[in-house]
Amino acid sequence: MSPFDKALYERLLEGLEATEMMLSDVRAENDKLRIDSGYFAKPMLAAERRIRAYVNGYDELGALFSRFVKGIFDINADAYVDEGVPFIRIQNLKDGLIDTRGLAFLPEDVHEGERKTQLLKGDIVLSKTAYPAASLVTLERANTSQDTIATTLSEHGRANYRASAVVAYLNSPTGQALLWRQFQGNLPLHLPPHDARKVPMPRLSDKLQAAVEGCFLEAETLRKSAAAQIARAEQSLLHALGLDTWTPPEALSYVRSSSQVFAVGRLDAQFFAPRVEQLLARLGRDGLRLSDVAPARHERFDPSGSGHFDYIEIGSLGADGTAAMEQVAMAEAPSRATQHVRSGDVIVSTVRPIRRLSALIAPDQDGAVCSSGFVVLQPLDICGEVLLTYLRLPLVCELMDLHTSATMYPAISESDLLALPIPAIPSSTQAQVQQAVRQSAQARQRATYLLDAAKRAVEIAIEESEAAALRFLCDALPPLP
Repeated sequence: MSPFDKALYERLLEGLEATEMMLSDVRAENDKLRIDSGYFAKPMLAAERRIRAYVNGYDELGALFSRFVKGIFDINADAYVDEGVPFIRIQNLKDGLIDTRGLAFLPEDVHEGERKTQLLKGDIVLSKTAYPAASLVTLERANTSQDTIATTLSEHGRANYRASAVVAYLNSPTGQALLWRQFQGNLPLHLPPHDARKVPMPRLSDKLQAAVEGCFLEAETLRKSAAAQIARAEQSLLHALGLDTWTPPEALSYVRSSSQVFAVGRLDAQFFAPRVEQLLARLGRDGLRLSDVAPARHERFDPSGSGHFDYIEIGSLGADGTAAMEQVAMAEAPSRATQHVRSGDVIVSTVRPIRRLSALIAPDQDGAVCSSGFVVLQPLDICGEVLLTYLRLPLVCELMDLHTSATMYPAISESDLLALPIPAIPSSTQAQVQQAVRQSAQARQRATYLLDAAKRAVEIAIEESEAAALRFLCDALPPLP
């Protein structure tokens, strides 16, 4: 190339995000001869160089695992049950530990037929579709979907790596870039297991891996503590309602007059069961309805304009009464994104209420938008944490379920929800429940902070040194008070 041609070529490249490479470098370790920008983007190449030059060396993921298989191929929502074997999907791979928000369950017989993708405690799940993610399995056992990859550390992997350190790395900016590099195909992008094996993993020292593992262990302990606080809140409320020792009658037969039947417009025996009649009497002893203490909020969302908004959908709700948000472009607003929520509101899913799908809106979620599948309640004469706990009581969810209609997606109407009875709850009980729910929230926040710190420490080790990473963890994680 002449000096003139070279100058012209460089001038044409000014301002462009382009990568210039020798053909031999393009072909290196590229059996599919990919030439797409995603594979050769500068951030991906820079991440690759950093790991391959890591001071302690590196291994490829394929060397770390004895099992590297995609999840169950043919499972749909019709197979899910309310209780069974946890079934992990990509939305459960959030921050390094399995997120229970929207966790589905499989029947035992389905799980037994798909044992090759069974996950045990200490295994790792990778996302195979749409976006990269990785989570450590802390459940005793589970199974996983076709959009994920199930892995188990090999003998070499166990001897040199701690599973939590692998997960922290794969969720770090460098790990994410290298996973993204192997995603390919049409939308949604996917990660072929064969190509995922090529992702390099730095040989972190055992000292740093132990520190990262400590963050994961404490985060898991805090999550268990958060769940225990929620259970304590529910037990306090059940005791105040006189339901903790209540044994519902299970009559073999019972009779109701036609006037009772036509008054409510129902003919099913379950609705008139003595246990339901007694429960309604206990909860309605003060003559209050849900609408008396927490009326519905109807603040419409207008998706016109530009920018983004924070969206909460039913799958974003966790088993602990929290809700996650995701940013959505105004132009891509789902038709069900219809209503705003405010800090302190309680949202209740009208679909399958037996699954205890209610959540308290946090201060940082004020103004977010939720799906039309929720009823938004404004706690006025009741504490928000108490209302949340009440609506998540299994007995109350059973009452909601009695008012559902349809088969595929049984749902309760807003009017039936607001007409549910609720007793006056003593202020002392409300204070106990509120404290437990808030302590649970604090424990979850601390757990999230620990997981973020672990990912950041791995990135510091890659960018600077392991000594700097250890100092960061020491400074960033003061002991709990």
